[in-house]
Amino acid sequence: MYDHPILLTHRISKIANDDCLHLPLTAEERTKLRGLRKTDCGQEVLLQLPREGPLIPGEVLIGSEECPKIQVKVKAAEEELIQVKAKSYLDLCKAAYHLGNRHVDVELQENELYLLKDLVLQDLLEKRNLKIEIVRKSFHPEPGAYSENHKD
Repeated sequence: MYDHPILLTHRISKIANDDCLHLPLTAEERTKLRGLRKTDCGQEVLLQLPREGPLIPGEVLIGSEECPKIQVKVKAAEEELIQVKAKSYLDLCKAAYHLGNRHVDVELQENELYLLKDLVLQDLLEKRNLKIEIVRKSFHPEPGAYSENHKD
């Protein structure tokens, strides 16, 4: 472990070796490409990455010429989320509509929605008779329609 932060300046898609550090980041942290972070083993890293859209779990970050052999793999950190299920597909679509109307980040799945834990939104969803459960998992919100990563 280094006694100073490792400067990370480049993104690559594949790991050259299996001996890499792992950087767990929340969905929000994956959108911030500059700043000090800590790997899961406690090593500080300083992100100074090109602005090319959010970091993607599995992506590898490497340093500049001074530390080119150090590789750091991005991981999606577990977060406390609200899992939303409904009795019907229409009820789930209505929930997605109301959350989108409030510009809430939402992860869409076949039969459920996920959003960051928020007591006000939890109350709103419970009043709509939706099944709510608090879970811990990685969060992968749908990119916005105007985002760089929108591929539909």
